[in-house]
Amino acid sequence: MPRPVANPPNPWLSSHVEWLGPPPDAKLEVFEEQARSIVSNNDSPDIPFRWSINPYRGCFHGCAYCYARPTHEQLGFGAGTDFERKIVVKQNAAELLRARFERRSWTGEGLMFSGVTDCYQPLEAAYGLTRACLELCAEYRNPASVITKGALIRRDVELLARLEHEAAASVTLSVGFADDELARRIEPWASPPSRRLAAMRALADAGVPVGVSVSPVIPGLNDEQIPELLSLAKQAGARWAFLILLRLPGSVLPVFEQRLTEAAPLRAAKVLRALEDLRGGKRNDARFGARMRGQGPRWQAIESLFEAHRRRLGLAYTPRGPIAEAQTFRRPRAQRELF
Repeated sequence: MPRPVANPPNPWLSSHVEWLGPPPDAKLEVFEEQARSIVSNNDSPDIPFRWSINPYRGCFHGCAYCYARPTHEQLGFGAGTDFERKIVVKQNAAELLRARFERRSWTGEGLMFSGVTDCYQPLEAAYGLTRACLELCAEYRNPASVITKGALIRRDVELLARLEHEAAASVTLSVGFADDELARRIEPWASPPSRRLAAMRALADAGVPVGVSVSPVIPGLNDEQIPELLSLAKQAGARWAFLILLRLPGSVLPVFEQRLTEAAPLRAAKVLRALEDLRGGKRNDARFGARMRGQGPRWQAIESLFEAHRRRLGLAYTPRGPIAEAQTFRRPRAQRELF
């Protein structure tokens, strides 16, 4: 359903244009790109994986809190509805990944699918870029992990099971709400939590290791749902769980504030005050080591609640899902080499 354009000013541009009259509807626009690279090297001390793949720029899921929104401003777009409806597709993702695997310097380290924008957002059903890259991982026996909100991952259950059998694979489903209706207000075009949990069950039944990211924790909105979420994830086959506090860097903050006010007008002020309580009086903390967790008694209570139920359910703890370092990588020999 189209929404009026509502982008914060773009700090990458010297000026921005304001509409003189009603803004146009935000309609989906797809931009196809011949990317120069597809594997990103991450050196953040907060992120326990080195290599990641993001076949898409922007994300149709439209989660109000998405920390990746400011990356769209580097393309000359906005961080609001532009991020949700101007989607850039890296058409040559699989070709670039094959070229990377053929480099002598590549030794088969684990790859994380997503990390910025969701690799199983709706356009993946048409373009199949994530699937093509996972097929290469299976062909080269390169370990891979996925983190997603997209129930579309059920399409690739057999492929991920094969990758787990031949190398190593794992999937973390990001589920921040136990209530489908509340989730829809904050992350309107993402798969409902119930469907994500059904996808988790399908993956687990196929032998793919799965876990849950209870993220983001939005104090005063979904923190009370943590016990129910962990129980639902355990029933769906989850082996591990972790949580991340709401992050609102740069132009994400005004997008979230507007959506929160529209979605929960009677609770918005309470939520923002609670967030400030966890962030030392601020609504965001960009420091490494602090940006994904809170501080103070309230955060300690949230962590204690999470830990008590995680342990009760026998779920392992990991900061972002296991990136396997299996020594399985090999380059397929050309058929002619067999003669």
